[in-house]
Amino acid sequence: MRFTLGLAALGRPAYLNLGRDLPEDRGVETLRSTTWAILDAAYAAGVRRVDTARSYGRAEEFLAGWLDARGHDDVTVSSKWGYTYVGDWRVDATVHEVKEHTLPRFRAQWAESRALLGSRIALYQVHSLTVDSPLFADEPLLDALAELADSGQRLGFSTSGPAQADAVRRGLALRRGGVTIFTAVQSTWNLLEPSAAPALAEAHAAGAHVAIKEALANGRLAVEPPPTLPEPADAVALAAALAQPWADTVLIGPVTRAQLASNLRAASLDPVDPPDLAEPAAEYWATRSRLPWT
Repeated sequence: MRFTLGLAALGRPAYLNLGRDLPEDRGVETLRSTTWAILDAAYAAGVRRVDTARSYGRAEEFLAGWLDARGHDDVTVSSKWGYTYVGDWRVDATVHEVKEHTLPRFRAQWAESRALLGSRIALYQVHSLTVDSPLFADEPLLDALAELADSGQRLGFSTSGPAQADAVRRGLALRRGGVTIFTAVQSTWNLLEPSAAPALAEAHAAGAHVAIKEALANGRLAVEPPPTLPEPADAVALAAALAQPWADTVLIGPVTRAQLASNLRAASLDPVDPPDLAEPAAEYWATRSRLPWT
């Protein structure tokens, strides 16, 4: 199965996804049990990939505990560094996460991720790399990343913003001492924001693993779908992502068993020709920036 279960909406009490149907009680233990329930259901359905990040609240902790308790040794784990969760487990926090692409942040968060997940981390990614990231000019950071890549740890990056295509091309071109630093990329692609497709096709052709994230546009295509999008809207939108010939995997982010089951229907849908729903990239990302954390 090409789906990856993402934990962005499960590991913390607030996130910017629409349709985040979580219990009113969002204490740590409630979200831990909710996360485990979705992990169990996804595993039973055949999903064997899970994506998390240091900034997803306690998502890495929840995942590590679930893996230890269940004993599964066939789950591929990816995580990310670069953002720190600072929401203090509050839905109404003024700031939920802080971004910092620096060598100290990388070293600290790699140690934190390893302490929880150990050698289970198959892919470690820079979280939300943009063309103006200081990472590109930080030689000590690039040296440290190249050293880790050279040791056998696969590294990648996720992208955000209207210039995703430029970030994809620039990130995958990074070399250090003969070492290719990044061999995987995770980018936003959906029916509303398909602008990164040409760069992602190039990345796939060059041998990088390409993962689609936010295929439901942070819930917009599931909760408030355009009237021209056939039903079931979430499955049709995900099927469109699966149909991209350059997409190796597609992330889903359900928080209930019903959402998971609906998302997974995409894998069995007959191919359809979805309507052209693309928005100008700048407009799409401006709308995304206005989504509330709830």
